Amino acid sequence: MEDKSYKEYLEHITTFILDIDGVLTNGNVIVMTNGDLVRTMNIKDGYALKTALNHGYHICVISGGSNEGVRFRLNGLGVKDVFLGVQDKISCLDDYMKTNKIKPENVLYMGDDIPDFEVMQKVGLPCCPQDAVPEIKAISKYVSHKKGGKGAVRDVIQQVMKVQGKWALDVNAKYD
Repeated sequence: MEDKSYKEYLEHITTFILDIDGVLTNGNVIVMTNGDLVRTMNIKDGYALKTALNHGYHICVISGGSNEGVRFRLNGLGVKDVFLGVQDKISCLDDYMKTNKIKPENVLYMGDDIPDFEVMQKVGLPCCPQDAVPEIKAISKYVSHKKGGKGAVRDVIQQVMKVQGKWALDVNAKYD
């Protein structure tokens, strides 16, 4: 039997769970002389995150990294569920879904590398950026045409919201 098209899953998504490095960033870090690691994030991804939150979607970020600058940026967009330094992504996912009464079939998870492999198998719609590793692409129901940190998050959020009739042009939206 043939698997469903990823588009058939979009109408049931209520929750976006994202990795950071390689998904919300391009996976590169700039190493400062003091040892700080600097990342860049895409403004268009930020707009989509804020728009999804404004429409009542759950947004959760789970990362093995522990850069507090990332938390600051996401909190500034309204993302409050930011879990950094996570060694066991499955337990974090399970706790988050239980606490928020979310079913796995309502979750879109976007990851890009091996630490996301097992957790992606526990959700309804595993997705990845175009530049994810082959193992992650193989288990993803959707591979974005955008790279990590280059609009992949915007791509999936916008698709879900369009299918659900919630994506609309808002020329007054603020997203910096």
